[in-house]
Amino acid sequence: MTRLAMIRHGPTAWNEEHRLQGHTDVPLSETGTAKVGSWTVPDEFRGFDWVASPLVRAAETARLLGLEFDTETAIIEMDWGAWEGHTRDELDRIYGDGEVRRRADRGLDLRPHDGESPRELRDRVSGWLDRVVAAERPTGAVTHQGVIRAILSLATGWDMRNKPPVKLDWSSLHLFDIADGGRVEISRVNISLEAPGETGDAP
Repeated sequence: MTRLAMIRHGPTAWNEEHRLQGHTDVPLSETGTAKVGSWTVPDEFRGFDWVASPLVRAAETARLLGLEFDTETAIIEMDWGAWEGHTRDELDRIYGDGEVRRRADRGLDLRPHDGESPRELRDRVSGWLDRVVAAERPTGAVTHQGVIRAILSLATGWDMRNKPPVKLDWSSLHLFDIADGGRVEISRVNISLEAPGETGDAP
């Protein structure tokens, strides 16, 4: 088994405004920078081989956490295509009432206009997991919500048509075990990065 620790980047202005950001390179907001500055990676994970998505919000988070890391393009966020930068209400006005909901009901096969499906993202991440297993080194990744959800889907069989089977706190580290052949298992989730007494999920 290869241990895999996953951390989502801190909040951006688009997160705070509930905008889809995907490949758009949005930096951490002032609130996000302060939030990540209060996080601490537990000592048991600091010796992992760390990578980060090349998008600035993930790389900034890794740097603020004091991690030494390489960038890894395979763990970039899902491409939301023409939906990027929009809120759900804006998309409903653009595409008509019900269209976004119909697409969302397809779960893994949701496809934004000119974008990538969660299934395609999961396949991309699976290829990266094969490389992680081959390296035989415990690995950590500072990445995006969509990537961590893809890992959760691989671990549980979740088809993304309904709520996730496990509630993930985005101010926490999530630990998975990856077996030869790419089988993913949940080890521990919601390992808090916050100091005692501090609470709150990233939006």
